[in-house]
Amino acid sequence: MQHLKLKFIPTMEENMPEKRIVDKARQDLREGKSPSTAAGEFVREEIHHIREGKHGARSPEQAIAIGLTEARRAGIPLKAPNESKSGPGSRKSAERDYAKGQSDPKRHESTSTARSRARTMAMMREPKNTVSRAALSRHAKSAAKRRSASR
Repeated sequence: MQHLKLKFIPTMEENMPEKRIVDKARQDLREGKSPSTAAGEFVREEIHHIREGKHGARSPEQAIAIGLTEARRAGIPLKAPNESKSGPGSRKSAERDYAKGQSDPKRHESTSTARSRARTMAMMREPKNTVSRAALSRHAKSAAKRRSASR
């Protein structure tokens, strides 16, 4: 097994969304913007983390999914996707994240250190170039093609 040289092992504070991101998202909601717009702040933060090398992602879709998950867990009222848009596993996970974000934060159990570190190590092995400008442009173009083809 290959050993990884770690420059950075995140602590619990670094795994949590930054306070300014949560505040910005809540401000968006107060202004009457949609929950998906507010969740976009978390997606932007996630893309920034990958670009700075905090961890990686296998695809632009994965980076977006991580950001949406963080938004749901932070209390943004972003519902789970429709059954036609995602599989049952990701839908169930999104529902669980939504429920966790809407519940009392004092009652949340923290993730075990071993699980948290394993997740971080797995994410660090993923490529960092999946959220480059070119990759995100390709993703947006293909999504636009899919939308226009379905119409």
